[in-house]
Parts: sequence; structure tokens; C-alpha cells
Amino acid sequence: MEIKIINENKKQFIDLLLLADEQESMIDRYLERGELFALYDNDLKSICVVTEESPDTCELKSIATYEKWQNMGYAGRLIQYISSYYKDKYRTMLVGTGDVLSTLRFYENNGFTLSHRIPDFFTDNYDHLIFEEGVQLVDMVYLKKEL
Repeated sequence: MEIKIINENKKQFIDLLLLADEQESMIDRYLERGELFALYDNDLKSICVVTEESPDTCELKSIATYEKWQNMGYAGRLIQYISSYYKDKYRTMLVGTGDVLSTLRFYENNGFTLSHRIPDFFTDNYDHLIFEEGVQLVDMVYLKKEL
């Protein structure tokens, strides 16, 4: 298993990024200013993007694993890696997600705790309704992890 930082041609990963954030214009808001990490286990399995939000806070903007490789620990490995990678640079890592129990559990199992929410984020910022596991996403739920 190998994790690489991708500095050029980040859009080549758009198919995988769209699994985490299904509107390309939203991805465009952070992709170039963020660091993209790609996890390979023979071939590409998972990616994430991390941005600086303040001098002591970074944000995990997207994390995605190809569907056939989900629930095999790849995303958790990426979170472990980036947490270690950024621990000497930032105090806190944030992640925003929809209000879906399985997703919230995933982040909590990886060391995140509930922080705050932004009401109507998905309905105000996306050009279509978004559903995950049959739940319409409305509010952005933020979790945080002390590094």
C-alpha cells in the first residue's frame, strides 16, 4: 500500500472525487488550493483532499473510495495518514458531511467528534437535491478531530 501526494493534474481524479461531492463546481472551489492524497494498493483505491482553513485548522474536504473497494479500510487508512501528516502543522482537522448515520459513525470511528452544523448548506449551495442512503441532505454537519 502506498499513499502519494498529487500536486499536478488533480482533475484526473474527478470520477472518484464525484463520489464524495457530486457537483463538479463545488469540487472546483477547493481542489487546486488543497492537497490531494491518493492511496494505491496495486491500483488506485481511495483519495482525499485537505485544505488549510486557518493557521491552526485544516479541513478534509473530500474522501472517496471506489465502490468495489469500500468497507475494506482504505478511507480509514487515509485518515490515519493525513492525521499524522498534519499533526505538526495544525491543531484541528474539520470535516463536513451530510446528516447520514453511517457516515457520521465512520468519522466518529476515526476520531472525529460533532462540532457544529450549517443549516440548509446542501439546499443553498447545490443545483439539485442530494440524497444519500435515502436521506435528503439539507444541513452540513461538521465534525472535528484534535491532531
